[in-house]
Order: sequence, then structure tokens, then C-alpha cells
Amino acid sequence: HPHDNMEIITIPLEGDLAHKDSMGNGTTIKSGDIQVMSAGTGIQHSEFNPNHNHHTKLFQIWLFPKYRNVEPRYQQITLDQSLQKNDFAQILSPNPDDAGVWIHQDAWFYLSDFDKDFSKKLSLKKEGNGFYIMNIEGEIEVNGEKLERRDAIGIWATNEIEIKANSNAKFLVMEIPMEQ
Repeated sequence: HPHDNMEIITIPLEGDLAHKDSMGNGTTIKSGDIQVMSAGTGIQHSEFNPNHNHHTKLFQIWLFPKYRNVEPRYQQITLDQSLQKNDFAQILSPNPDDAGVWIHQDAWFYLSDFDKDFSKKLSLKKEGNGFYIMNIEGEIEVNGEKLERRDAIGIWATNEIEIKANSNAKFLVMEIPMEQ
């Protein structure tokens, strides 16, 4: 199916996802990987679970790009999951030279794996952005608001958040523009 002018980020949580596209990419995205497609002027692609005996669970996040009609691109990397332990491990940014993959948008994504009772603050990279936090496993508090497994919260009009793990917890933090 076709897409254009979107930044599409895929983060498998469990299982595999087979990917083929009109740029000639044919890969399998596995748990622990991150993939980005900048659809730009237009691409066609397909995705499916290649394993009939295993489930695939993933996040697929779509963001409007900062620039329209860029040349389509594809990037996939395997994340160093040890960097997520009690830290905000950057997995995406607008800068090709930063950690993680990059997209055509002023956004930063972090994956974290906090131990019970661990707490840490995170500041915005760009004024005017906001945070969206998706709790994957366990229980966390974001600025005092409790999030259980698969809960999410959006926070803006602040420059910093604090996340505390009430149990061992895994979560995704997305810093994204609040206006297009």
C-alpha cells in the first residue's frame, strides 16, 4: 500500500515483522530493533508477521514531517538495550549523527527500563515541544500521575518531566512538536 509525506517509526516489542518496499528494502524487523521510513514523495510497502506460530506486538508511530516531499528513505538498527537500564536511551532524533535513527522532524524518542523505586528527570530538547509517554510494562509515575501497563499520558507546557518506577518498568518517551 502507498504512503507519502509521513515519518513512520516501527518498534517491535515481541516477535518479528517482515518489511518490503518500493525502494528495494526487504528486511525483518525484530524485537530490539527500530525502523524508520521517511515516505516523502511517495513509497509503497508491505508488512506482515512472517511467523505463523508467534505473535507480533509493536508500536508504529506516524509523525508529520518537518519538510514535505523529501526523497524517501529507510533506516533500521538494532538497539543496545543495556543503555535503557535506569536511563533515557535515545533511539530517535532529527540528527543523523545522534544516537538511534533519524527523521525529518524535531522529535526525540527514548526507551527506558527502570528498576523499582528508580526516578529520573528528562528535559525537553526543543522549546515548544511536549512529551507523550507510553508505559509498556510495570507501573510508573509521570510528574505524580500513575500509569499502569499500556497506559499513556501527554504532557506539555513544561520543560521537564520526572518519571518514577513503582515496579520494574519499561516505557517509551516521545518528545514531539506541539504545533505543525
